[in-house]
Amino acid sequence: MRVNRDKVNKVAHVVTDALAAMNEVDFLEDRNTVRLEVRRLLEELLNQEERIDQAARHKIDSQKRTILEGSQEWDILYRKYYNEEVKKLGI
Repeated sequence: MRVNRDKVNKVAHVVTDALAAMNEVDFLEDRNTVRLEVRRLLEELLNQEERIDQAARHKIDSQKRTILEGSQEWDILYRKYYNEEVKKLGI
């Protein structure tokens, strides 16, 4: 999934604000540092998801016969290969 930088920043702000509003949470760093770390983690997770998606799609594309995206067979294979890639990463 492609998400632009503004959307990632917005989510990072929302997460940081939600954490700041919790009585159980005390920041050891200033809010901007926390927001930047949240943004970095979000970008890392999105990049990882993109790599998993591409690996699953590559496995489907490398089949001997063409499988049309959106077909039931494609969806089943995509879920199977996607889950295999997730397991490889230990997620």
